[in-house]
Amino acid sequence: MRLLLQQRPDGREPPRFVQLTLQPDLLGGWTLLRETGQTGGRSTLRREQFLDHASALAALEHTRDTQLRRGFQLMYAEGEVARR
Repeated sequence: MRLLLQQRPDGREPPRFVQLTLQPDLLGGWTLLRETGQTGGRSTLRREQFLDHASALAALEHTRDTQLRRGFQLMYAEGEVARR
């Protein structure tokens, strides 16, 4: 599953984005990828490992909710979270 959140452009600089991707790993666990940066610029990628899907999904939802409170808007959703 994948979520893309973006701030509204203010005209002075490119908007910031956060992309959250949740994917299974080869050992039966789950990986949460968090990519942040400015549109058209450099970005940072962080990985977080989880043993089960429920804890990984809870971390993704917590990060999503935090970014929404900071003024980001959900631009794209794909997968299980999009159906909720």
